[in-house]
Amino acid sequence: MYLACTQVLCSPACYNLAQIVQLFVTYNIFCKAMNIEITKITNSRLSETDFSDLGFGKTFSDHMFIADYTGGEWRNFRIVPFGNITISPAASVFHYGQAFFEGVKAYKHADGQVSIFRPYKNAARFNRSAARLCAPKVPEQLFVEAMARLIDLDREWVPQHVGNSLYIRPFMIATDALLGVRPSDEYQFMILTGPSGAYFPKPLNVKIETHYTRACEGGIGFAKAAGNYAGALMPSQLAHKEGFDQLIWTDANKHEYIEEMGAANLMFVLNDTLITASCRDTVLEGVTRDTILELARYEHMNVEERRVSVKEIIEGLKDGSLTEAFGVGTAATIAPIAAITFEGERFQLAEAPETSFSKRTLKKLNDIRYGLAEDTFGWNYFVQNF
Repeated sequence: MYLACTQVLCSPACYNLAQIVQLFVTYNIFCKAMNIEITKITNSRLSETDFSDLGFGKTFSDHMFIADYTGGEWRNFRIVPFGNITISPAASVFHYGQAFFEGVKAYKHADGQVSIFRPYKNAARFNRSAARLCAPKVPEQLFVEAMARLIDLDREWVPQHVGNSLYIRPFMIATDALLGVRPSDEYQFMILTGPSGAYFPKPLNVKIETHYTRACEGGIGFAKAAGNYAGALMPSQLAHKEGFDQLIWTDANKHEYIEEMGAANLMFVLNDTLITASCRDTVLEGVTRDTILELARYEHMNVEERRVSVKEIIEGLKDGSLTEAFGVGTAATIAPIAAITFEGERFQLAEAPETSFSKRTLKKLNDIRYGLAEDTFGWNYFVQNF
């Protein structure tokens, strides 16, 4: 556990010597004090799992992590067999929607080591969601350490093949059994994991949405709140009936600016420049988004984070200056777009060649995550044998 705690010191953030010493002491004390009670499953479901046909989000590993927030602090850290939980029907989460989550992935390297990809970025975003929803923050070292302990216990559930991964779902729910419109006093923080395949198996046919809205200024669009996804279900379902795989969300005011695609950030290669919507109240600050932008800048590609108008995207599709469009996210990684429809007019994109930005970046990212290339960015957090 000591080694897992000190890995935070290898994160990309810059610290002076005094800060490093303080972090070292703080995390070392925390990790030694953190006691996770472990109850192992009697019979594993591992042998019943078809790793050649995983899909996404359908299969869960043997164990899960749970912590309770009561009396103003996190306590009762435990790993237990995956299964149903008991909760009051009066719990605040059911009535006032205090629920949010994260998406993280772990990968198995050729030498058998298992790494979690950039978990501290997810921990920071998790706490931004917590703050917006009036929920308690989870200490970042607890967030990552609990994840590492859980994955170590279910290490055999991490798929071996490139393209597959262990999907990790940390989430928090309000558990106060009280029908009153106020922040809950009690919460549960949980982590589930499960082996997963590709989220999008083929290039996408998408539609630019100009009526329904995912998020508005001053709202909670930047948080991974469960309610954001609930509100997107009906418009997405209507789009599916029209033959589209996903929606491209636009701003709530005039539907003039591109924001996200489904539950992913959206990127374009326009005039040999990588462009994406700047983060704001209505745009989620994606970890994969940040990763792709770092890789692009590393190879000296022109990058622009700004408001992206629907008009310029359509003009780029018409004159051929827009050569690539793709969604980026933890589940999707890089999901190419094959066609974009706007106000009934469909624009087909040519399949990107192997030398295209999206394909070579996906390969570079996979090589880092699966240990096939040097991780010069320090993104892989290795799970120790506890």
